[in-house]
Amino acid sequence: MDSVTFSFFLIFTGAAIFASLALYTRQPLIIAYIALGACIGPYGLTLVTDLQLLSDIGHVGIIFLLFLLGLDMQPQALWSTLRNSTVVALLSSALFLAMGYLVAQLFGYSTVDSLVIGAAMMFSSTIIGIKLLPTTVLHHRHIGELMIGLLLIQDLLAIIVLMVLFSAASEDSSSMGSTLALSLLSLPLLAGAALLTVRYVLLPLIARFDRFHEYIFLLALGWCLGMAEAASALGLSEEIGAFIAGITIATSPISQYIAVNLKPLRDFFLILFFFSVGARFDLAMLGQVWAPALLLGSLVLGLKPVVYRFLLKGVSEKRTLAWDLGFRLGQASEFSLLIAYVAIGSALISEQASLLIQATTIITLLVSSYIVVLNYPTPIAISDRLRRD
Repeated sequence: MDSVTFSFFLIFTGAAIFASLALYTRQPLIIAYIALGACIGPYGLTLVTDLQLLSDIGHVGIIFLLFLLGLDMQPQALWSTLRNSTVVALLSSALFLAMGYLVAQLFGYSTVDSLVIGAAMMFSSTIIGIKLLPTTVLHHRHIGELMIGLLLIQDLLAIIVLMVLFSAASEDSSSMGSTLALSLLSLPLLAGAALLTVRYVLLPLIARFDRFHEYIFLLALGWCLGMAEAASALGLSEEIGAFIAGITIATSPISQYIAVNLKPLRDFFLILFFFSVGARFDLAMLGQVWAPALLLGSLVLGLKPVVYRFLLKGVSEKRTLAWDLGFRLGQASEFSLLIAYVAIGSALISEQASLLIQATTIITLLVSSYIVVLNYPTPIAISDRLRRD
């Protein structure tokens, strides 16, 4: 890679070309971005090689995504949603953990490998789930609230898994327990500090200078990224900090203006995220894990909608809503990829186990995107009948 500018030129020009082909052939745009990464990344034509930089930049897109979700939720509605979705999220996560563990054991992986593979299968993609849900549904209907509740609880579980992995790498069990407890206790403290800051600092500033749109834009960016960094410093994830930043400012009349103006910036970073997902996968090594990846991917795609359908029906949700939500959450997650990268970087799992997680995640992201885009209302549906925003 000659420069960041040249890499951006290749990525966004290539994304425009691939997106045009995807639209002409009635394919989801997300598929185009992942395919572009595989084509021009280090395992393709090697035109773009600094994937760590692109992955870090793309991660900002997820932070903005969670910030925008928070902007559109009232704290009272969030609390009610979390209460209704906690049981479903915990039971489903336990089932998917067991599923991944048993498949890995079936193919001869070690106990640690199997546990990490199982843990990676617990989560559904926040990006796929939220980006493919129509905006009006997301903001104003029960399915949007329920999806956010489930994904937030999964995000908290993912944070716990990542903290356990980081702590296990240090091989100090007492330190691991204290670090985990401290991080969980820091969550309400961060939320309380954010509420006080919004009430006594941000809202007075917004009320005084709301005529200056550039200032409001900068204030929103600073608040989002500042809370993300504060959460990271406390042992939580940047995503949780960004969501808290959004929900604490959601009561402001200016919140919808901020949301509208940040969406193009979010999409810019999300394109980089999906590009890095495709670019980091070594297709040449797929032969080592193709059999367990196909089986595990098929189980994720087949069982997740069924499990969510029955669990949601058990908490008195309507059958059609349960199936809709089940298919929208019927894939592995970007957190699955992060777990694979952290675990292999800490030498906790084998290279084959990490590759299995990556292959399964990419397979499920691709197939699930097709299922949702071709069968359910989405903002990027090819069919006019299903296109909603």
